[in-house]
Amino acid sequence: MTILFDGSASRPMRYGVSRRIALFGPLALAACATGREGAPAGQDDVHRVEAYLRAVKLQNVPFSQTWPNGTTGGGVLTYHAGYLHLIYTAPHPMDLEASGSHAVFKDSQTGSETRMGLAHNPLGLLMGNPLSLTGAVTVTDIQKPAGILQVSLARTENPSQGLVTLIFRDDGARLALYEIRLVDERRRTLFIRLEEA
Repeated sequence: MTILFDGSASRPMRYGVSRRIALFGPLALAACATGREGAPAGQDDVHRVEAYLRAVKLQNVPFSQTWPNGTTGGGVLTYHAGYLHLIYTAPHPMDLEASGSHAVFKDSQTGSETRMGLAHNPLGLLMGNPLSLTGAVTVTDIQKPAGILQVSLARTENPSQGLVTLIFRDDGARLALYEIRLVDERRRTLFIRLEEA
C-alpha cells in the first residue's frame, strides 16, 4: 500500500504487484570534497536537518498537495518525530495518521479505512523517533541554491524502495520545512507544500 492517495478517485492509488510504492531518484552523493576537519562536504547540513526533524513540532500547518495525476487537495498537517497527521479538507474530508511503523488512512466519503505498514513505504523514512539520517537512512543528495537547503533520503539497504526529498528555507541560522517531494518508479511526483512552518 502506498501513501499516495488519489483525491479524485477517493481511494489509495496502487502501484505494482505488491501494492507498495517503489520510489527512486538520482542517488548521487553529496560532493566528495571535504570541509573543515576532514568532514565530508554537506555533513553540517545533514546534522542541521537531523536536528530540525528531531526537534520540530508542526501543529495544524496548512498544506496543499498535488498528486501525480495533477489532482490537488489540502488541509492541515501535524508532525513531530515519529508522528505525522494529515487532515484533508479538499478534495473531500480524508485523514492520514502515521506513527512509528504503521499508518491509517480514512476516507469519509467512502467510509473506508486502510491500515498499512511503513517498513517499505517512503513515509517510514520520516517516522524514526529519534530520527537518524545515518544507518538505515542514507542522505543521497544535497542541493543548496540561494536561501534553500534540499536533502534527499533513501533506505540504505534498498534505495529503490523510496526517495523522499525535503526542501527547507534556510537563512543560515534557521531551517523551515516548506515542501516534501516523493518520486515513484515511473518518475511520477507527489508534492506536499506547507503554507507556513
